[in-house]
Amino acid sequence: MPLTNPWLAEPAPTRRLPRDRLAERILNLLSSQNMCVLATAGPDGPLATPVRYYPLDFAVMFTAAPRSPKLRNIAADPRVSVGVFAPLVGLASSRGAQLFGEARVLPPEHPDREPYWAAFRWENEHAERGRSLAEPPRDTLVVIEANRIVYTEHWLRREGFAARQFWRRREHEPGGGERTGFRPDRDD
Repeated sequence: MPLTNPWLAEPAPTRRLPRDRLAERILNLLSSQNMCVLATAGPDGPLATPVRYYPLDFAVMFTAAPRSPKLRNIAADPRVSVGVFAPLVGLASSRGAQLFGEARVLPPEHPDREPYWAAFRWENEHAERGRSLAEPPRDTLVVIEANRIVYTEHWLRREGFAARQFWRRREHEPGGGERTGFRPDRDD
């Protein structure tokens, strides 16, 4: 039987993508999608929540009701994982990312909120709900700056690269800092 994509056959490549090319692919994915699955854990166990998000560099952000189950879980343990994926037609088009970081809950009066809120497209949500565009909402903003990202794109195999790639925030990059508990990746 003829293979549609013979480059998907084994052996799978193991070569790492250069960091700048990997970053570009991750940013493209984050910017071209608007839905993710947020994974949290709390006193009642794990919770996977579909969320509409907005990206800012390697961060995703969304609004949430202060008493929602996801915010209760984040209050108990701010470590989260976020899954973003592009629509899938077959293995060759498989593309997605797992972001790992700590969720920051920024109420309307929080001093760190402004740089994120400036990139949040609240106007879309207001238009959908018939609200005035003259005044921004005062919703609670949740920001997740990725400390590390596992990126998967099977099309990379066509170019001789591994389908699974690893990105880690460096200390000097925005949002960098203490990252204990993570294993070192091979791209640094």
